[in-house]
Formats: sequence, structure tokens, C-alpha cells
Amino acid sequence: MHHSRLSTLVLDCQCDDLREATAFWSAALGKPIADVDVEGDGSYAELETSDDEPLVLLQKVDHPSRVHLDIETDDQDAEATRLEKLGAKRIAFVKGRWWVMEAPSGHRFCIVKKQREAFGPHLNQWA
Repeated sequence: MHHSRLSTLVLDCQCDDLREATAFWSAALGKPIADVDVEGDGSYAELETSDDEPLVLLQKVDHPSRVHLDIETDDQDAEATRLEKLGAKRIAFVKGRWWVMEAPSGHRFCIVKKQREAFGPHLNQWA
């Protein structure tokens, strides 16, 4: 048995400097900037969200800008297997930290480790 839920809305930004995109999305969504440089290399920024909301993460990318979802889980392999049974495909296991998946519709999304201390009220339990 494992658990999962929608974790993060990731704004993939094809840009030179993520700070400009972060300022725009902060103002557009009415969410203060939590961290303009999460990993210290200019590749990720985060907006402030409440504990019962998905995280909002901005990611500097080389591909065209788009939005993707992260699903957090306490068992990444079990969740990937569950989603494969629904028609998703595993694309890559990145940095030993998350699965990039592709839905039957062609949308890319990620399966990540639990992102917050408590899973919260919107938790799914899978056998």
C-alpha cells in the first residue's frame, strides 16, 4: 500500500534569468516569493503557498516553456507502476530523485518524493 497526491504545479521557464519569470508569476498569482534560488544555482524558485495548496515551483529549462504537475508519494516505484497500468510511460529517472512520466495524452509529469512533512487532507491511498 502506498499514498500519493498532487504536490506541485511546476512552471517550466525557458529563459536566461529565472528572477524575471518569478517576479511575474508572483504578481500574477498573488503569491509572495518564498525563495528566488532554491538550490543556489538559479535553476529553481518557489512561491509561497498555504499548507493545503499545491506548491508552485518555477524551473529554468532548455525546452519551450510549459506547465507540468508533480505527484508526491511515499513509494515512487509503486506509484509509477500504478500509473503505467493506467497507460502512462516512464521516460527517465532524473538525478536519482524523480520519475519523469508521460500520460497517454502526451503530457509530461513527475513522480517525486514526499515534499511536505504532512501529506494533508487530499491524500489518496492505493493498494
